Amino acid sequence: MKKRILIPTDFSENSINAIRYAVALYEDTECDFHILHSFFLAGDSKEKLLIPEPGDADYQNERAASEKKIENLKTQLSALRKKAGHNFYFSSEMGPLLDVLRKKIKKEEIDLVVMGTRGQNDAENMAFGSVAVSVMENIRLCPTLAIPRNTTFIRPNEIVFPTGFKTNYKLDDLNGLMELSKLTDSPVRILYVSKGEGLSKGQAEKKNFLEKALDGIVFSHHNLYHVAVKTGVRNFVQSRGSEMIAFVNKKHFFFGGIFSDPMVKQLGRYANVPLFAMHDVRK
Repeated sequence: MKKRILIPTDFSENSINAIRYAVALYEDTECDFHILHSFFLAGDSKEKLLIPEPGDADYQNERAASEKKIENLKTQLSALRKKAGHNFYFSSEMGPLLDVLRKKIKKEEIDLVVMGTRGQNDAENMAFGSVAVSVMENIRLCPTLAIPRNTTFIRPNEIVFPTGFKTNYKLDDLNGLMELSKLTDSPVRILYVSKGEGLSKGQAEKKNFLEKALDGIVFSHHNLYHVAVKTGVRNFVQSRGSEMIAFVNKKHFFFGGIFSDPMVKQLGRYANVPLFAMHDVRK
């Protein structure tokens, strides 16, 4: 089944690297890659973003500049367009990134957003790290895969899935994890971190459901006790050399509680681990 991948770009090497990563990840899958640049009018405040119209000179100048960069990007990516079954579509849209992404996801029925993040030494553009966090937390129409700076695609040795066994998962919540595990032939490591307490009856039931939901892929359980969650996840990933982390962001609770700033930035800077953010699909 053809995949529809949306990749926002600011024309930086980080965003271009995210395109390369996505193409390599889905090398043997038919895909439509939608490369999107959202632009603002220079000097305009957010309140003025909706005022300019296509006939305005400033708007036309900004769009022309964006489209010129798009053409340059097409040239840079020409070597990637030889993959069988891969189609590339490029577009420029004016407006706040999150709004533009939501519209594009609905219009093109996007399955996955892939985006690059900045690294520790990229001080000039550190703000992009917060943009990636914002996209992972606020774009809930499909999963987001965030690719750290300078991360070259390899099939992950394992996908770490931290959980407190407190989320009422449904099968649809975990489809992305199942698909990614099968696509990359990567086992899932279910990581439970606590301060020493055992599982409650409710947690044990959710653990049992998770095991049944992941039937069909290779997975294993891992426990860390007497350690803070953020520290435990980071140490687990670094000590094992884990090459991807996946999690379900359930209505901002899980993401905000465990993967909040600076957790995401720490993982992105020091471990160079791609983050796969899924969402509770229930309305």
